[in-house]
Amino acid sequence: MVNDPIADLLTRIRNALGAKHDKTNVPGSRLKLRVAQILKEEGFVSDVREVADTAGRNNIEIVLKYDRHRKGAIDGLRRVSKPGCRVYVTHDAIPGVYAGLGISILSTSSGVMSDGEARRRRVGGELLCEVW
Repeated sequence: MVNDPIADLLTRIRNALGAKHDKTNVPGSRLKLRVAQILKEEGFVSDVREVADTAGRNNIEIVLKYDRHRKGAIDGLRRVSKPGCRVYVTHDAIPGVYAGLGISILSTSSGVMSDGEARRRRVGGELLCEVW
């Protein structure tokens, strides 16, 4: 059993990028699916699909994105809010990631969203992770 599913998601993506895999599979949940969809919307991964394994459980298949020199579109992933130390921010205190080249993903009362969308909607929440 995984105690921190978001950290597990980020680690699986980081490991797959390091091994130059085309895709990676992650055990499914609504939160992880939404985080993966945000990565797709922001251009960090190519595609996100829900697939069922042989036992009938839902998995999330994430198709990774590389440039022509096989360098990953994601340079780094960092878990900010951890189970032992939650980090909450208001909409005007959302930190920028690499001077706007990266994104933060937040869990707000209006759902899981990127930092830009949270600023537009003027909502704060739990700062889940940073991607650049």
